[in-house]
Amino acid sequence: MTVINPVAGAARLRDERDRLEALIARAVPVEGCGPEIPVAPARGPSRSVTPHVMMPDPKHKTGWKVEQTGWRGFKAAQAIDIFDQLAIKAARREQEPPFTKGQVNAARLYRDLVERHSAGGMKLASLEGRVASGSGKGGEFMDTFLAEGEAIRRMQRAIGNGVAMQVRRMRPSARGGKSARNIRDRDLVDAICLQGKSFRRVLEVHGWTDSARNTRLIMSALADVLDRMQGY
Repeated sequence: MTVINPVAGAARLRDERDRLEALIARAVPVEGCGPEIPVAPARGPSRSVTPHVMMPDPKHKTGWKVEQTGWRGFKAAQAIDIFDQLAIKAARREQEPPFTKGQVNAARLYRDLVERHSAGGMKLASLEGRVASGSGKGGEFMDTFLAEGEAIRRMQRAIGNGVAMQVRRMRPSARGGKSARNIRDRDLVDAICLQGKSFRRVLEVHGWTDSARNTRLIMSALADVLDRMQGY
């Protein structure tokens, strides 16, 4: 016999509605962007930027001038990641970003390599038949695909098997109780760089309380890992 709980059902519907509303809100281009820019959930959060180019200008002492190129005066939408968001928040507080340019570049390089390599696996499968048939096509792509795979493995070796947040080093009251478990360096990097999760979400998923202290610790742990990844 099936038992229906209307209260729990209504709660799930509200949660799903809130989730979808938040998803759409993040997908809507920010104010000032052109009306032709679509609502795109896959794009994620974005900010408005004014497109511009450098044009020759004999009247200027440098011989060049900045010219805006936005369509009919509208701005463009530029996707931002968690590092952009942190930098924007720091700028509002007139503080330095929590991560250096080198650390951010390492994080984005890892993200781009993994995403491109994952997508390339499908293309590689389609090329195997042609290469096997003697067409000779796709060799350059396969070389690039293999090189990217090796670069990813080197970066992952740099990440290592360490633990960013260890349960045994924290008091239960500080870490969030008995439900807290270790946060590995690799899990932290993949959650932030590949999955776009917030530090708060990473803590919550692993059973840690999202206190300011724990957030600072996990951000510091990520910075240490990104330093190692810069020299992969």
